[in-house]
Amino acid sequence: MKDNEKTEAKVEQAKGKVKKVAGRTVGNERMTAEGRAEESKGDLRQAKEKAKDAFKH
Repeated sequence: MKDNEKTEAKVEQAKGKVKKVAGRTVGNERMTAEGRAEESKGDLRQAKEKAKDAFKH
């Protein structure tokens, strides 16, 4: 389960980054904002998993 959460975090970050860049490329501010939000969500999920690992050891 732990690896799955870490993978989901990486996928969210990547999808967000792609969406953000695509939004900037076509000049769509809404898509850019959605991409930033998705990327941040992945960052938070990754931070949560790192915190869990830190307390586990």
